[in-house]
Amino acid sequence: MTTRPARLPRDQRRSQLLDAAREVFTTLGYHAAAMDDIAEAAGVSKPVLYQHFASKLELYLALLDQSCERLIGIVTEALASTEVNRDRVMATMGAFYGFVDDQRADFRLVFESDLTGVEEVRDRLASMTSTLAEAVAEVIAEDTHLPPEQARLLGVSLVGVAQVSARHWAATDTDQRPSREEAAELVSRLAWRGIRGFPRTEA
Repeated sequence: MTTRPARLPRDQRRSQLLDAAREVFTTLGYHAAAMDDIAEAAGVSKPVLYQHFASKLELYLALLDQSCERLIGIVTEALASTEVNRDRVMATMGAFYGFVDDQRADFRLVFESDLTGVEEVRDRLASMTSTLAEAVAEVIAEDTHLPPEQARLLGVSLVGVAQVSARHWAATDTDQRPSREEAAELVSRLAWRGIRGFPRTEA
């Protein structure tokens, strides 16, 4: 006799399905993963899965939204953690390195997606990067009173340094790379040497 899955409130069931899908997508990749695989991993029937997500792409996008929101939350929290700019650079860089190291599934969805040719995915990743850059730019503009577009360019540049360096670090063999703390500090020093060239200006 087949055991029917326990009935869960809709939000809990959706969360369960997303957790299962995250594991399947990050293990197999989007194209190799099937809705059958996700339903099996979640311990539900495929019709139950389709009650919550109309397609594999819709499910993937829901996961991507979660991952992007998680990174935005981590970075904005780091930006708000101190008013000492040198420490703020260190905290923010550490947030990126923490994301790629601690949130491996989220990191792969955000930075190693095999769907970057899909418009909906591309738009979400661009929106995430823009949100992060705006958050950094707001701090720069407030402290330096640079024109908004100049502050935004610096924000985009700092986010780019954080993303690219953290991705490179994550892809490097563990026996050939510095520790996470050493890497974050090293890149923070680089970023700080650049951004401190725009000193605080009183309004």
